[in-house]
Order: sequence, then C-alpha cells, then structure tokens
Amino acid sequence: MKDKITKEKIDKYRTLTSNALKIAEGSITKGKEKEAKEIIKMVFNYLSDSKYFEKNKNFVDTFAALNYAHGWIDTGARLGIFNVKDDSLFTIK
Repeated sequence: MKDKITKEKIDKYRTLTSNALKIAEGSITKGKEKEAKEIIKMVFNYLSDSKYFEKNKNFVDTFAALNYAHGWIDTGARLGIFNVKDDSLFTIK
C-alpha cells in the first residue's frame, strides 16, 4: 500500500521527525541560536498540527504536517544552523 496513508506510515514519520528534532536541538551551531529557535518553533507547531489532524481523522493533513515539520529541520541542517551528520535523518548532502 505505497499509495495509502496508514497509521504505520504516520507513526514512522512522526518518530523519524521527533528523533531528528531531538538531535537538531542538541546540535545548534554557535551563533545560529536565533535561527534555530525559529525553526524549532515551526517544527513544534507542525507536529502539534499533525496531532490535531490525526485526532480529527484527517490523515492526509496529518501526513502533510509531519512532512512540513521535517522539511523545516532539513532546511536548518542544509543551511548549517544545525551541525548534524546523520544523512538518514537529515538532508545534508
């Protein structure tokens, strides 16, 4: 079921994004704290939105919010705001 949004897929991406967020929060590049704070705030907002959508059985928006959350983290990684090395959690290449 590659073309279906399943509970398993939602759980997988929520876990992936939550793990990436924890690492990013502990890997803020010196001098980039202000930018990191803004990105982290947006990630928390999108994670919160995903929970709201899931509670209301809106699984498409749940999945979209999770992807937006992770996109913010990846942006921070690509711009050097987060000094991360794990290319299985971050788009860094």
